[in-house]
Amino acid sequence: MLFCTCLVPAVSAQSKYVKKYRPIADSLASVYGIPSSIILGVAILESGSGTSRNAKLLNNHFGIVGKNNLLKTKKIRTRYKQYATVAASYADFCGMLSRKKYYTRLKGTKDTKTWIDAIAKAGYSEAPLEWKKRITATIRKNKLATHQ
Repeated sequence: MLFCTCLVPAVSAQSKYVKKYRPIADSLASVYGIPSSIILGVAILESGSGTSRNAKLLNNHFGIVGKNNLLKTKKIRTRYKQYATVAASYADFCGMLSRKKYYTRLKGTKDTKTWIDAIAKAGYSEAPLEWKKRITATIRKNKLATHQ
């Protein structure tokens, strides 16, 4: 008897995340002039591809600080902002970037390195050098820059 072992590549959590949220990122990219690769790359990293506690409990896929009602509803204290939907989190992230000084200079630019450098320099992360490396790797690994 012969057994055929078919190797079917496992779909990674990141690729599932990209497939699910790319339409939101693409829509916001066209509205704000921010590359969808930047939007998705930051979301993947900051939310653990949608698996982080903030993503699950707060619909916060970007680590944005703000108000929430988790202390009242679940007795959980956190400094991160709560959103009604994941799409609201994405829109708030893009809105936040659009209010930064660098935005008018970069709007419509597809150069991911320039965007990453500007976001890091503006203080988005407490560890900007490591953050830049991780965002760059996430974008490269998921081939996000090829779909702009």
